[in-house]
Amino acid sequence: MKSHFFAYISRMRFIQRWALMRNTDQENVQEHSHQTAVLAHALAVIRNEKFGGSIDPGRVAAAALYHDASEILTGDMPTPIKYDNPAIQDAYKEVEAVAERKLLNLLPEELRRWYAPLLTEVDQETERLVKAADKLSAYVKCVEELKAGNAEFREAAAQTRRALESYGLPEVAYFLEVFIDSFSLTLDELKS
Repeated sequence: MKSHFFAYISRMRFIQRWALMRNTDQENVQEHSHQTAVLAHALAVIRNEKFGGSIDPGRVAAAALYHDASEILTGDMPTPIKYDNPAIQDAYKEVEAVAERKLLNLLPEELRRWYAPLLTEVDQETERLVKAADKLSAYVKCVEELKAGNAEFREAAAQTRRALESYGLPEVAYFLEVFIDSFSLTLDELKS
């Protein structure tokens, strides 16, 4: 049996994010997924080391790598539209679920059990950390766009920061306190 699964996964780089916004630097789903995985791993490590957690950072990072895989088939729905009303949100969730199942079914049967939890995450704590990392990645994008002088991201940055703070996750608060300001610095400022 031949499988097209990984050929599809590699196409994440063709799906552009932030389609309704003027960007100084384009971001694709593959780049975003990598950053989300790095941030999700960090949140899991912070939870374990600072707040007594016992979650597997590797599992969280792997789930984050695949968190937007359905967009290979659906495209990236802009947030203002996706969350505009409950009917659209519910319909889009179903479209995502169909796309996730389609991708999973591209794999040889013996591999599906390994990828099912990555494509259709069911562990609530892993899902919470991936969602937080996803939002944190969006916030980093906003901070970097603002650093480049793009005021188009001012309101998105404020809304995203409020959303992150509303999660009530101590590892997110810790990340914001310790790490986030560095994203607004230039390379020369980072060296000092």
